[in-house]
Amino acid sequence: MMSLLGRPDVDAGEVFVNFNQNITSLAVATSGGYSLYSLGSVDSTLDKIYHTKSDELFLIERLFESSLVAIVSQRAPRKLKVCHFKKQSEICNYSYANTILAVKLNRERLIVCLEESLYIHNIQDMKVVHTIRDTPCNPQGLCALSSSSEHCYLAYPGSVTAGEVQIFDAINLHAKTMIPAHDTPLAALAFSPSGTEIATASERGTVIRVFSSQDGSRLFELRRGLKRCVSIVSLSFSTCAEYLVSSSNTETVHIFRLDRSATETAEGHGGKQSSDDWMGFLSKTVTSYLPTQVTDVFSQGRAFASVSLPEAGVRRMCAITTIQKQLRLLIASQDGYLYVYSIPTVEGAECQLIKRHDLRLEDHYAMDIKGLNSGVSIGGAAGVPPGGTGGAGAGGSGGDGKSAAPVVGGGGDKAGGSYASAVKGDEPAGPSSA
Repeated sequence: MMSLLGRPDVDAGEVFVNFNQNITSLAVATSGGYSLYSLGSVDSTLDKIYHTKSDELFLIERLFESSLVAIVSQRAPRKLKVCHFKKQSEICNYSYANTILAVKLNRERLIVCLEESLYIHNIQDMKVVHTIRDTPCNPQGLCALSSSSEHCYLAYPGSVTAGEVQIFDAINLHAKTMIPAHDTPLAALAFSPSGTEIATASERGTVIRVFSSQDGSRLFELRRGLKRCVSIVSLSFSTCAEYLVSSSNTETVHIFRLDRSATETAEGHGGKQSSDDWMGFLSKTVTSYLPTQVTDVFSQGRAFASVSLPEAGVRRMCAITTIQKQLRLLIASQDGYLYVYSIPTVEGAECQLIKRHDLRLEDHYAMDIKGLNSGVSIGGAAGVPPGGTGGAGAGGSGGDGKSAAPVVGGGGDKAGGSYASAVKGDEPAGPSSA
């Protein structure tokens, strides 16, 4: 099989891992099916919410703690299926002209990213409300959607030659701002939980920047490293928005602390330096005589803490969240492990490994027997005809007057009451019982 999305992990048979928007659950897809796990007691156990057999997936997104999941399989990479996993049924499916490279969800919108276009669906009824066409070529499907309904912004690359970030208001359906974030093309994007900040990294991978998504002003500049360029795979704000974590194709995961109080204090003092700010004052004085390239290095924040994992070259998704009132770093690795680390309170201290979960082992020995015996495959419940044959237009086109909307097929539940309840519910789903 050809490499989908330019991702060798798919061809290598590695697991696909993905956190939901508020880091309360983990989705794990293998060649035999997919599982959802609760992260509420991850320090000791990994509680399974759901498991089912399926075609091999390369994309899965769960909407917060709801029963709604959006999936794309390797067998049908142009088809998006939206499922109610508790009812083991398909709600609807959409087919697109090209391979789906990314799917993003929040409580208002569902975004489908193709190589040169973006479809914006209203998540309440799944109609297409806008299409962004002729975007710069985006073969990796790089995009980000804020999890916030108040600041519901979409970000995507604005150039193939430079690190421009386009911010689009996904509610009012208009471009908001363009941020010239880097000199080289973008490699990673992530919104803060409130949607008011966006973190960016370029293909060079040495510097991570944080901007205001409202006006594009630069808020933080963080130095990941000086020695080598790397490919940053994952950027994620902590759920408390005080930290930013990054992973790359190296063995090191970096945690940065976003000290907003220092900026606020400086503004409050009218730019005057107190005795506690002497080192900052000295740094500014010295760097005023140095070349710009050197002063940039002086002004960049360094990692607050870091973690070294067993090997390089493994894709890892990272997140920082509070679990049982303790801040935790979670690293979900596509070689099949979930690492749980404590985060130190002192800069430079080591993150301590609390637990390592073997996702392949968990998936093999803790399967949902009910789901396995039901004969339900992704996209169809028992006795319900599979979708994919419908021909109705999915909704309006974008503001460009074109009408090449995706095709919507039938499903186990029509996009109505059951779908709306799945979107609104957000009820915590307990571990499945065998």
